[in-house]
Amino acid sequence: MVDDFQFRVHFGDRGNVRWKRHHLVRARSDNLSTHWPHEWHSYVGLVRNWLCHHWLLIGETGSGKTFLSQLIHEVSPRRNDPFLPVACGALPAELIESELFGHVKGAFTSAHADKEGKFIAAGRGTILLDEIDVLGLEQQVKLLRVIETGEFEPVGSNQTLKSEARLVVASNLDLQPLVENNKFRPDLYYRLNMLKFEIPPLRERKPDIPVLVTRFVKQLAEKHNVQIDRIDDELLMALYNYPWPGNVRELENVIQRAVIYCREGVLTVDHLPPHIVMGEAGPTNDPSVTLNSSPMTVDNKPNSQMAMTEREIIEQSLYKNNHSRTKTAKDLGISRVTLYNKMKKYGMTK
Repeated sequence: MVDDFQFRVHFGDRGNVRWKRHHLVRARSDNLSTHWPHEWHSYVGLVRNWLCHHWLLIGETGSGKTFLSQLIHEVSPRRNDPFLPVACGALPAELIESELFGHVKGAFTSAHADKEGKFIAAGRGTILLDEIDVLGLEQQVKLLRVIETGEFEPVGSNQTLKSEARLVVASNLDLQPLVENNKFRPDLYYRLNMLKFEIPPLRERKPDIPVLVTRFVKQLAEKHNVQIDRIDDELLMALYNYPWPGNVRELENVIQRAVIYCREGVLTVDHLPPHIVMGEAGPTNDPSVTLNSSPMTVDNKPNSQMAMTEREIIEQSLYKNNHSRTKTAKDLGISRVTLYNKMKKYGMTK
């Protein structure tokens, strides 16, 4: 039996679903307009019909779940209320309930004051629960109650509160096998599965790549104060042929590297990492040269060639920002602690 409502969107297959131009709605956020190709916006008319419902987004890491959840929020009547993302996988299991429902003073050792949870802080806005699959069964029961009644109690309190927030729940895993293995509650799964949106990986929507590249180049060239006059066709072909295991996030990181390296006004394959040009995925989940994770080889030792690339990116950004670590960290999109640790690793703190 099929779900009440379930669909899969193939952004590269325009014959799959067609919408007339009057259905298109432009997202209010400039950030969304920059990041999302035209094909994504062509489904906003569909999104608007279910704006008040909870959503389940399934897609690989980096495929655009956060962007889509922002788009759902931005085209809805809730757009003037907060959009609050919660990375469940980044929180210790014992703190997830406190983050979502809040707690009262003395609820646990470090609870020195009352704390408002996301379900109250969001008002009538949108909460993105990413990596929903990490929630324990007891936490899933409480989440199901909020979805069905809006009611919950802060940790350590007997007072019942009510939330008017809308949930967008995301995972990079298919939840059905988790249900079959008793790791995810079937009642919660079927409740969420009423409105399921599967985001295809970038390798299945190759026509989006040139659009994304053009927009990323424009955005990142402005951010890094680099003039880009032209994008070489050979570079576009290399990007088109690469399998993109890290999806849109990996593509953005690769373009950022290329923009930072470009000094002649033309982006070419010389500005790409070797594994991209060869069309082979690197050894990590997101094999692009990024500043958020250290490139590693299969024997778990730093790859000197790729590490040197990262060092050069840091050096160029430091030079551009007059060696201000605060400005450099902000420019590269990392924390000052991360920047310091990377500078220390490359012997740049002496």
